[in-house]
Amino acid sequence: MTDLPTPAPAARPWYISALLALLAVALLLGGAWVFARVRSPFPFYGTAYAPPVAAQPFRGTDQNGQPWAFQPGGTGRVTALFFGFTHCPNICPLSLAYLDRARRALPPEERARFEIVLVSVDPDRDTPARLKAYVDFFGKATGVRVPEPALSEVARAYGVAYQKADVQGPQNYQLNHTTATYLVDAAGRLRVLWDYTQLPQVDRVVRDIRYVLENPAP
Repeated sequence: MTDLPTPAPAARPWYISALLALLAVALLLGGAWVFARVRSPFPFYGTAYAPPVAAQPFRGTDQNGQPWAFQPGGTGRVTALFFGFTHCPNICPLSLAYLDRARRALPPEERARFEIVLVSVDPDRDTPARLKAYVDFFGKATGVRVPEPALSEVARAYGVAYQKADVQGPQNYQLNHTTATYLVDAAGRLRVLWDYTQLPQVDRVVRDIRYVLENPAP
């Protein structure tokens, strides 16, 4: 008796092959996501300091004319630190406005543990009285004047650059300056840096702040 040829297996339906391919892609992407989460526990919206680094302390005069000191880790608060000046035509007022919106979006208990600090890069014109009128207009923040040459040292410690531009007189000029905002946690560590173009995404900024409030650096 002649053996009959073994019939070829039925072809797999195309939709089964497509589903298996999609499953393989999903598993690959899921593995990459888990790996990324293990390496970076929280996907910050801003640029994360990895690892966090100690923020530098400094001293100045606040908007009420009182001596003021930034002691990172000494207040138990999370600080959004911004370097700007009151004659700034656009970036500084927008940055302060968006930061205050983020502050007001926090629950009351978290809001009490968060502060906004503006350090003036224009100590020649930014008197305490002018700083007070400025920060009060944009909400609740602390304005700080640091005289030269101490200001240069503070700016260098945070990687901030500033320079006079379009100088037309001793009191008539603009300033080019770094536009980043630095988020310092309650342990005194720099955790996140936001460029000013990121601040309008207030909900994402708030998520960064809340995560840092709940997770101080080790």
